[in-house]
Amino acid sequence: MPEKFDVIVVGAGPAGTSCAYTCAKAGLKVLQIERGEYPGSKNVMGGVLYRKQMEEIIPEFWKEAPLERPVIEQRIWMMDQESVVTFGYKGLEWGQEPYNNFTVLRAKFDQWFAQKGVEEGVLLINETVVKECIVDNGKVVGVRTDRPDGEVYADVVVLADGVNSLLGKQLGFHREFRPDEVALTVMEVINLPKDKINDRFNLSDNQGCTIEIFGDATKGNLGTAFIYTNKESINIGVGTTLSSMIKAKLKPYELLDYLKNHPMVKPLLEGGESAEYLAHLIPEGGYYSVPKVVGNGVVVVGDAAQLVNAIHREGSNMAMASGKMAAETIIAAKEKGDYSEATLSKYKDALYNSFIIKDLMKYKDATHTFENNPQYFKEYIPLMNRAASKFFTVDGTPKREKQKEIIKSVTSEKGTLGVLKDVYKAWKAVK
Repeated sequence: MPEKFDVIVVGAGPAGTSCAYTCAKAGLKVLQIERGEYPGSKNVMGGVLYRKQMEEIIPEFWKEAPLERPVIEQRIWMMDQESVVTFGYKGLEWGQEPYNNFTVLRAKFDQWFAQKGVEEGVLLINETVVKECIVDNGKVVGVRTDRPDGEVYADVVVLADGVNSLLGKQLGFHREFRPDEVALTVMEVINLPKDKINDRFNLSDNQGCTIEIFGDATKGNLGTAFIYTNKESINIGVGTTLSSMIKAKLKPYELLDYLKNHPMVKPLLEGGESAEYLAHLIPEGGYYSVPKVVGNGVVVVGDAAQLVNAIHREGSNMAMASGKMAAETIIAAKEKGDYSEATLSKYKDALYNSFIIKDLMKYKDATHTFENNPQYFKEYIPLMNRAASKFFTVDGTPKREKQKEIIKSVTSEKGTLGVLKDVYKAWKAVK
């Protein structure tokens, strides 16, 4: 008879490993299957890890985890072709324990995290593809892999297989996602000496900076770009929804090259050496795209459950929290000896009562609103830059007159009522 486990976790990203680690620590027999050469080899994240959810799994993890820099400054750039309007916050309290968030390199961090699971008893198998779930009388009882005699069985199977979860689709938990529900992000890691990073971003050795960029970085299309500082490298990336990419006939790597050569960005990268290119699909559909997350003998976590808040670039923290909630539900189910959908639905209840679904609900219309109203990126961000240039240029014109000219330029095409309507739509989408 094939070997049987308490839990099979498909995927070794933050969601899968959080679940596997928590289950194993409680004494459950756990098999974790990763299709990549090692955990992290198939994953792309902008490179920011939030402390709160990770600390709830491994207290004071920052004392041993392979982190890059604690982030002490977060900037937002509203970019035009030759200018940028900047917002942000820099706080030295974020550079002290217990910290707020960190920049990370996923290839390093995911391997470390998965190894912590192995130390707790998880059996981790890499380079193995799960082809389908094994279903018996309406209950998921195991998985079928691409290995010889590759059927393995468990009381519960956890789907942590990423944004385009083929296993979830096989079970009928979700349909094929539309192009406006996923984003394609490309990222490059550029090696740069520590002293240059510190000088260019006004940092000390153990301080990090993140920059989120809107507007010309995506050529006015719905999406964002980012620049994150590591110890001796920079993560730079850009992504748009697939629908925007198709409409504008954008090629992702050409968009990244455009960003790297932008006059506001190029000086930050000067002298750097390209170390790695990565590309990945990221769930952008939000609340309306969350699939069925519980069935008989199966739960869905992380990206596979579409748990990403694109507005606040939160994904890994939601993944970890969902993995931990799923594990706690599975542990309770083990005690009862009941792995039915009714019992496992406690995971869904926990998820929907958590910050995860509450935040996705808050921004449920944001992507749809900005996708269908391209003026926010194509018109208002350039207007913002021109207005800032006019206001801060000292040319002898009284400031009150400048204000009147700026208001006139903003309302000249759409009229005051049209502008107010756009402001209201944007506010309603993010309120």
